[in-house]
Amino acid sequence: MEQSVIIQKRTTLSDELRTEVIRKSVHVMVATVPGLTVLIGTAATLALLASGTLLYTYAEVRRRQGFSIPIITRITELSSRTRDLNRFVMGPITLGIGAMLALMLYPHPAAAIAIYALAFGDGIASVVGKLFGRLEIPLTGGKTLEGSLACTLAVAVSVFLVIPSTSVAIVVAVTAATLEALPTHDADNLIMPVGVGLTATFLL
Repeated sequence: MEQSVIIQKRTTLSDELRTEVIRKSVHVMVATVPGLTVLIGTAATLALLASGTLLYTYAEVRRRQGFSIPIITRITELSSRTRDLNRFVMGPITLGIGAMLALMLYPHPAAAIAIYALAFGDGIASVVGKLFGRLEIPLTGGKTLEGSLACTLAVAVSVFLVIPSTSVAIVVAVTAATLEALPTHDADNLIMPVGVGLTATFLL
């Protein structure tokens, strides 16, 4: 009996981790946005992000009505926690809006730094927290110290690759980790890029 419970717990953890990896893979795709602005321009990139966000919104409305949109609905089902599938999944929408806000509010390279923090900081924090998280941070809704440290490191590296300044990288990374640790659920996709972009703008 005890062995079956252990196996069930491991299976549940494995399923949760797989879902989290798929979810955060979508997050990481946002890291292509700064490159797109170089290739096709900021206006065209914003239009592309807006179109993708609207398309996902339509697909999610249809999913809630019992219909399936090829590819999009399947990705939503694979990347959503079981409890999330019973409601409108807002994550991809706030992710797209967060990237658009960074492009509209801040100049380069602050916008790029904000988007990289959104792509890598939040994604890596979540996966590391699921895998290695043991020390829960109070008043954060379950965020872990291990996840926050991973977020800090990921953002620091990505910032340093854009602006080779240790001080800027550390301040921005700590800001990103602090914002990521707030119990804001899907709103962190909006709060992180805006907060990180603002910090980067002041520092640069």
